[in-house]
Amino acid sequence: MDKNVRHVFIIGSKGIPARYGGFETFVQELVRRKKSDRIFYHVACSLEESMILDSKRVFYYEGAQCFVIPMWTIGAGKAIVYDLEALKFCAYYIERAGIKDAAVYVLACRVGPFFEFYCRKLRKLGAYVYLNPDGHEWKRAKWNYWIKKYWKYSEKRMVQSADYVICDSMSIRKYINTEYRKYHPHTGFIPYGADVTDKDSEQYCRGLLRAREWLAARGLEPGGYYLIVGRFVPENNYETMLKEFRKSVTKRSLLIITNVEESPFLSHLREATRFEEDKRILFPGTVYDSELLGGIRSLAWAYLHGHSVGGTNPSLLESLGMTRINLLFDVSFNREVGEDSALYWDLEKGSLSRLLNSADGLSEEQAEVFGRKARDNIETRYSWNSVVARYEKLFLEGPVE
Repeated sequence: MDKNVRHVFIIGSKGIPARYGGFETFVQELVRRKKSDRIFYHVACSLEESMILDSKRVFYYEGAQCFVIPMWTIGAGKAIVYDLEALKFCAYYIERAGIKDAAVYVLACRVGPFFEFYCRKLRKLGAYVYLNPDGHEWKRAKWNYWIKKYWKYSEKRMVQSADYVICDSMSIRKYINTEYRKYHPHTGFIPYGADVTDKDSEQYCRGLLRAREWLAARGLEPGGYYLIVGRFVPENNYETMLKEFRKSVTKRSLLIITNVEESPFLSHLREATRFEEDKRILFPGTVYDSELLGGIRSLAWAYLHGHSVGGTNPSLLESLGMTRINLLFDVSFNREVGEDSALYWDLEKGSLSRLLNSADGLSEEQAEVFGRKARDNIETRYSWNSVVARYEKLFLEGPVE
């Protein structure tokens, strides 16, 4: 092993190449955009997500060594077992390879009861343990009371044990420092990243062309729809958005790109909102093709963002870099990102429908002003190159805050 190289182990994502999801995209960009020859990445990948696995335990992607961990089908506990197996493998590999100053970066707080044990073991091997606490996982509506209790306890134990906690939102950092102040957590802030669309690029033009064809096949025109992109979960406020859109007077459609499937949540929405009676509302399924999705974002009249849990949301950053008008649910995480480049709504009846009617009447010139502000916001605060540079400096030099 080259003693001048810092080995960075990343666990907690489903792995790379990324298909969908914030952590997966983050890890992929971190690996793809690596600048320093002094960093070598090792990435945990789940067996079910590794698209180029070819039955191997280890493969290489964009210069990173990817080690495959089976994702057992055991319900809500499978992510816990996955992270534990990845931690075990990291410790084994570091010890066997004789690596003396590794960095182990754990994404999300799933293994709290066991984390202190592995932190002690890794420190004995000379490794430094970083943690990204993600958002408020324990608030998600899909979990029952006991699972929420576990996530909150796990968060506490992991914040308590990690050497350094990296928050991708200042709001999350404030929460961690306040909620766990008696443990004196060492925290820092590095945001999630996004790219601003280069409108002269071949990829952008190709994405627009493909998006126009995709939209036409669904009876839609550029600028003729509002867009939602995100996981199909209650905390993303689908019920409110559907109810309020139905109240609005817009003639534009509502295009919802999500992993919609038959489920108790979908049945609830059918009954609560009767969205199927509104021909303006379309559920075309998911779009994993980033080029096509970029074109769909760019041609939307406005983007609706209802996320209420978490820190800096990847879908929001992508939208700010591509879509001119952004209508965001008014929570601290979203305001921190959108600032004055977006418009905001809340859960009060009529709040979003009034905002939709107002946004519907904006001129092209007004839409372009919002779009310019949003793109400037992304370029100055959230560019991927800036994010990657900050991570590389952290991994090579350690925390300085």
